[in-house]
Amino acid sequence: MNKKYTTIDTSQPVVMGILNVTPDSFSDGGKFDAVNKAVDHACQMNAEGAGIIDIGGESTRPGAEPVSVQQEIDRVIPVIESLSKELNTPISIDTSKPEVMREAIKAGASMVNDVYALRAEGAIEAVAETAVPVCLMHMQGEPRTMQKEPHYKNVITEIKAFLLKRTEACIQAGIARDRIMIDPGFGFGKTLQHNLLLLKHMEALVDTGFPVLVGVSRKSMFGQLLGLGVDERLHAGLAAATVAVMKGARIIRTHDIKPTVEALKLCYSIQSVTDDI
Repeated sequence: MNKKYTTIDTSQPVVMGILNVTPDSFSDGGKFDAVNKAVDHACQMNAEGAGIIDIGGESTRPGAEPVSVQQEIDRVIPVIESLSKELNTPISIDTSKPEVMREAIKAGASMVNDVYALRAEGAIEAVAETAVPVCLMHMQGEPRTMQKEPHYKNVITEIKAFLLKRTEACIQAGIARDRIMIDPGFGFGKTLQHNLLLLKHMEALVDTGFPVLVGVSRKSMFGQLLGLGVDERLHAGLAAATVAVMKGARIIRTHDIKPTVEALKLCYSIQSVTDDI
């Protein structure tokens, strides 16, 4: 059991660096699927100020095909083992499979980030038996079909209700409340309007008391709104991250570490400055 990190410090906004060791992720697929390249990139993200490194071995982009447990383990475990020796920064495993969660934690991961919010059989038990924190994400549908006409009567209340239901299930299973984070899942079964409403009303999720993680880095919402290609979405992503943090989000998951760290430092400075002059 890995007890190196039992909670993630969110007293200040935290940048989570994305490390996809996959051939088919929407932005960086194939760039870091060799162990040495992945480790070098993680170390670079750490040097630029990433407070968490999030490692994923299965793409969850719209239309993505699933991979086997063994494929995912083969992709992520060598990277986690190497990084756990190189860095003191918390390593997160981005997976929905309980077998991968267990192997990743044994290898040195100290957080689970699950787009299915621990709904897979055995997943909630896999986290409950450890001391690591978990992030529960909302997704309507599943990756292959989630962007085919997603619909909500009220996107804010439905996502909030889903996440509160999942947090309660985790607490009932023995996962301490202070080990739980939530993520509204931008782009996971949401239209552009849904995503914009989530940003506009972020405080509704913050009011749950659970730290809110936001992942908008290079998302297609910016392509739809601004006509930008994947590699042209930095500025829009920074704006969205700034809005989210100023409304109370505590973790920003991103490909672009240094500019996001700088933006969040400004946000925190504004939030923490005293009125006494």
